[in-house]
Amino acid sequence: NTHWSQATQAYLSQPSEIRNHHHHRLVEGLASAFESHFVLPLIDDQSDDGNATWLGRMAGDTWQRFANLRAGLGFMWAHPGKKLVGMGTEFANGQGWRSAGELDWSLLDDPCHGGMLRLVADLNRLYGNEPALHHFDCQPEGFAWVVGDDSVNSVIAFMRYGPEGTAPLLAISNFTPRVLTGYRLGVPALGTWYEVLNTDSTFYGGSNVGNAHGVRAQLSPSHGYPASLELTLPPLATLLLRQGDWPA
Repeated sequence: NTHWSQATQAYLSQPSEIRNHHHHRLVEGLASAFESHFVLPLIDDQSDDGNATWLGRMAGDTWQRFANLRAGLGFMWAHPGKKLVGMGTEFANGQGWRSAGELDWSLLDDPCHGGMLRLVADLNRLYGNEPALHHFDCQPEGFAWVVGDDSVNSVIAFMRYGPEGTAPLLAISNFTPRVLTGYRLGVPALGTWYEVLNTDSTFYGGSNVGNAHGVRAQLSPSHGYPASLELTLPPLATLLLRQGDWPA
């Protein structure tokens, strides 16, 4: 799905203050996610502006570029479709892959690059362990919108579902550098919802904002769901939450 790749890259390359005008790029990708058995490519390639890597195309200062890429990777793994990452992208290689040379392995000494590698490893592990992320990968019954129209805050949220008897996951991406507190999202079940992934974790090079102790759902309908959560959304980050009553 090269259209998804181009649209996501175009969105993440925009300064955060004007992303509200490009929100449709993310929504359109999810609207057409089940038209085929898609593979989502995240491949470094030479571009017209000379930036050969995804990291180089991210908007903002150095911290924001890494945060944008982490958030984009989290969004990609939560998104329906198989994942394809180019050589070196898993640790934000410094330049595009070169057939005559090796990757910039020394970058792994940098906590930001090392954190990116840990994030991809955890995303892969989560993808294999959580049926909601892979069982209905190319089928509409594995996906449901929560929020797709919040262009003002550049937030997108959706549910992923596995087979009956397995835990659903709530995926949320905040594509602004602002911390959003008290952000209400509808969920299908009561109980406490826990983060199983937060791309803003210090383990990955982030600022460690989030909902570390879990959030208890309130019997307050929202977004068409019978219950809701009041969450803290970290800056330029993707969260995956799991309802805690399900077996691990």
